[in-house]
Amino acid sequence: MHADNSILIYILELLAAAVIAIPIFHRLGLGSVLGYLVAGAVLGPWGLKLINEVEDLRHVAEFGVVFLLFLIGLEMKPDRLWVMRRMVFGLGVAQVLITALLLFATAQLFGFPLKVSIIAAFGLALSSTAFGLQILSEKGALTCTYGRASFAILLLQDLAVVPLMAMVSLLSGGETLSSSAGVGLLKVSAGIISVILVGRFLLNPILDRVAASRNSEVFIAATLLMVLGIGRAMELLHLSMALGAFLTGLMLAESHYRHQIEADIEPVRGILLGLFFMTVGMSIDFGLLIKEWQWVLLAVAGLLLIKTCVLWVLSRISGLDNRNALRVALLLSQAGEFGFVLFGLALITGVLLPERVQFLTLVIALSMVTTPFIVKLGDWWLSVTSLDESETAITNTTAPTPNTADVEGKVIIAGFGRVGRRVAQLLDRAGVEYIALDNNHECVNQFRGEGFNVFFGDARKLKVLQSAGAEHATMLLFSLDDFTNLEHLVLDVRRHYPKIQIHARAHDIAHCEKLLNDGANQVVSETLEAGLQLGQMALINSGFDKDKANRLVADFRLELYSALNDSVIYKSRPPN
Repeated sequence: MHADNSILIYILELLAAAVIAIPIFHRLGLGSVLGYLVAGAVLGPWGLKLINEVEDLRHVAEFGVVFLLFLIGLEMKPDRLWVMRRMVFGLGVAQVLITALLLFATAQLFGFPLKVSIIAAFGLALSSTAFGLQILSEKGALTCTYGRASFAILLLQDLAVVPLMAMVSLLSGGETLSSSAGVGLLKVSAGIISVILVGRFLLNPILDRVAASRNSEVFIAATLLMVLGIGRAMELLHLSMALGAFLTGLMLAESHYRHQIEADIEPVRGILLGLFFMTVGMSIDFGLLIKEWQWVLLAVAGLLLIKTCVLWVLSRISGLDNRNALRVALLLSQAGEFGFVLFGLALITGVLLPERVQFLTLVIALSMVTTPFIVKLGDWWLSVTSLDESETAITNTTAPTPNTADVEGKVIIAGFGRVGRRVAQLLDRAGVEYIALDNNHECVNQFRGEGFNVFFGDARKLKVLQSAGAEHATMLLFSLDDFTNLEHLVLDVRRHYPKIQIHARAHDIAHCEKLLNDGANQVVSETLEAGLQLGQMALINSGFDKDKANRLVADFRLELYSALNDSVIYKSRPPN
C-alpha cells in the first residue's frame, strides 16, 4: 500500500504513463487504445508493481464508458435511433444468440459443466463498447455505414444486461425462470420509461435554472449530476449504468444545451476512458498466461474466429457489403467489459469457481488487446485487395448514413446578439443553413421560440465550436458583443481548422488589424461602419446629392480599409 498520499501518487503514475505511452503509440500508428493497454500492463501487478488495487481503479474507470455512451446518445437524435430499430433488434439479437450458441457448443465439446458453458458463452458473446466506440471515434467512423451497424449491435448488448444477470441468478438457484424473466422485463420497462419522462419534462427546465446563474462550473456539476444520478438509478434496477447514460444523452439530443454539454463532458470522458483501458492492461494475469499459455491462446483464437465469422455472415445478411461487413466483424470480435461484471456475479453466487473466473477474465483482456491490431490488419487487407470500392453503402435503410446536410456546409454564428440575429435573418432568407451559439439562456429560449436555429453554448471556447461542427463548417462568423480574448480565439480556430473561413466583427481599425494578423479572413469594424453611416446621413441632410454622398462615403471606406490590405472593403485571406 502507498502512504497517506497514495491517491496523489496513483494519479501521478497514471498520468506519467499516459503522457509517455500515448504519443509513442500514435507516432507508430497504433492508436491510443493500445498505448493505454501497454501503459496499464507496465504499471500493474505483473509489471513494475506500482499499482496493485486494480479492481478499485476499474470501478472508477468504468465511468469513462458511462460518459462515452452519454455523448453517443447526445449526438444521436431519437428519430435516427428509431430508423435503426431493425438493425438493433435484428442484427443485434441474432449476433448475441448465435454467437452464444456456438460458444456454448464449443465449451460442451471440451467437457465443461453445463452452467459454466452457458455463462461463459453469453459473457464472451458480448463485445466491448469502450474499445469499439473509441476506435470508431478515433477513425471518425461513428456515422458511417459500418460505424452505425456496430453501434446498433453494441446498443442491443447493453440492453441484454438485465436478462443475462437474471440468467446468472437463475443458474445459481435463487429464482425461478418465470419470476426472474418477469421481474427483469418490468425493471427494463420501468427504467426506460422513467428516464424518458425525466428527460422530456425535467432536464431542460433544470438546466434553464442552472444556466441562469451564468456559472460554468455549476453547469458542469449539474450535467455530471444528471448523468451519474440517472445512471445510478438505472443501476439500482440492475440495469446498465451506461444504458441509463445513453438514454439521458438521447433525451438531451435535441436540447439547445447539447453543444455546451458535449464540450464540458468530453475531457472527463477522455480521461476516465483512458483509465479504463489502463485497468484492462493491469488485469492481464501474466502468471496464468505463462502457466496455461496453450489453452489461453486457443481460447482467445477460437473466440475471435467464431465472433468474426458470425458477425460477417450476419452483417452480409443484413445488407452490408463485403468491406463494411468485414469492418464490423473485426471491430467487434473481442469480448467486452460486461464479461468482467457477469463473471464476477457468477463468482459471488457460486456458479463459477475462482480459477475459472481468472481464466475467463484473462481471455477477455487478451481479446481486447488484440482489437487494435486486428482492426489495423483489416484496414491493410482492404487497402490491398481488389474488393469493389463502390461497395461502401448499405443496401437497405436499417442503418442509414447521416444526412450530409446535418454536418457539411454550415455557417456557425458565434454570438447571437443584435448583429448575430441580423446575419441569421439574412441567411434564412437566402436559404443558407447555419447554427448559432450564445451563452445567454434567456436569449436562446426566446429566439428558438421564434424559429432561429440557436443553441446555448459559450462560443469563446474551442470545444463548444468543435461540438457545433466547426470541423465540417465552411464559415465561422464571430459576432460576439464581448471582444475580450477574441484575438486568441481566432488564432486557436485558425490553428485547429486551417481551411475554415473566419469572419469577425471588430471594435475598431486597430482591432481589425489584430484579428487579420491572427488569421481572420474578413473583418468589419463596428465603430467605423457606424461612423460612415452617420456621416453619410449628415451629408445628405446637409444638402449633398445622395449619389454624390454615397460615392464620397464609399471612397472614404476604401481608403480606410486599404490601410489594412489591398482589398476593396475588407481583407480576404485565402484558406491555408
